Amino acid sequence: MNQMQALLNDCLLRTKHVEHAAIISLKKGTVYASTFGFNNLLQVRREGLYFKEKQYRCVRADEYSIYIKKQDGGLVAVKTKLYIVVGTYSEGMYPSVCVEAVEKLADYLREKGS
Repeated sequence: MNQMQALLNDCLLRTKHVEHAAIISLKKGTVYASTFGFNNLLQVRREGLYFKEKQYRCVRADEYSIYIKKQDGGLVAVKTKLYIVVGTYSEGMYPSVCVEAVEKLADYLREKGS
């Protein structure tokens, strides 16, 4: 297991409130690490975001983060210098735990200069 995959497992999936996750290179657009079943890249649309064959609406967006949701779940994407960290949550999971875990992993990567 590579270091990025270990970070996803330890920082996001272990919370049990992140369903799918990925770390994506900003320069290359390649997926460095991901959970099983996460094979679609993000496709932004004017009315929200389309991800894994579902339409989401934006609830918050700033310089580094975007939070989007659908009826039974949501997605959190946070940009660092080199990566985009993405986590999803579904019904029965706490969105706030997913947000906190994804933001903390992004902060850690920023501290490392990534």
